[in-house]
Amino acid sequence: MTDNQLTIIILSRNKNLYSTKRLVESIEKRGHRSVVLDHLKCDIVIEQDKPVIYYDGEKIKNVAAVIPRIGASVTFYGASVVRQFEMMNVPSAVESQALVRSRDKLRSLQILARSGVGMPKTVFTNYSKEVAKIIDSVGGAPLIVKLLEGTQGYGVVLAPTKKAAESIIEAFHSMKARVIVQEFISEAKGADIRAFVIGNKVVGAMKRQGKEGEFRSNLHQGGSGKLIKLSKKEREVALTAAKAMNLSIAGVDLLQSDRGPLVLEVNSSPGLEGIEKTTGKDIADEIVQFVEKLIERSKRNSGRRRIKSDA
Repeated sequence: MTDNQLTIIILSRNKNLYSTKRLVESIEKRGHRSVVLDHLKCDIVIEQDKPVIYYDGEKIKNVAAVIPRIGASVTFYGASVVRQFEMMNVPSAVESQALVRSRDKLRSLQILARSGVGMPKTVFTNYSKEVAKIIDSVGGAPLIVKLLEGTQGYGVVLAPTKKAAESIIEAFHSMKARVIVQEFISEAKGADIRAFVIGNKVVGAMKRQGKEGEFRSNLHQGGSGKLIKLSKKEREVALTAAKAMNLSIAGVDLLQSDRGPLVLEVNSSPGLEGIEKTTGKDIADEIVQFVEKLIERSKRNSGRRRIKSDA
């Protein structure tokens, strides 16, 4: 990577994934050079004032920006690679610290609660003999039990009755699993909203409906998506949630409830396939345009730093 061409790196473990391919297409369509790197194959060299990354034995340099597509299972190493790029003064579409924070579900919920957005009532429990009190504190059954490490709808269980809830919570506790117990929003009727945020605007939104008999609306679980126009309040809540998590690119999942929009989760690596096919919008191009602005901002800041150091 020694030429003078503007290079944007996509950190992705699979170049054939829809989201990765779309970003490559958009980067090249806008006249840039795209490079897909598997972040797990990056070697980080830590030395005073000389941060370096090697890939297949080659030193990575002349990079304009990176777009992280880091899977939840490799958050630690992936975020370390992003952090190393940041130390090399390479701007990232998703900051390393925001990425780490977003993957900690409990911390995310605490940050969101502090930001003032509406949320389903939630209890974190590592171990408790007072299971009945936990159930009552979220309004009783039915309720949702979630593994803190679960993704894409996996590790999420609906407990329809108090007895079932007690059995599920006790079973998770017996396995030393960390779970949250969450209020069930019946009026949502198995649907949620995915609002796609880039920068300071919502660029697309879809309503995801769980398949018949399924309370989880994730497309990975067989749910379907349809175009939706957000209300002013829903848009405001999505933007507030993304900002609270310090995420410039985010998929904000909302529930429509009788007390207004409730934030379920803020995803730092939202997939593009569902939102693009549902809305018909070129979300990948919106991301690349945002990255171009990041690059320009980084150049301006670098220029200011040089002026100050020369003064």
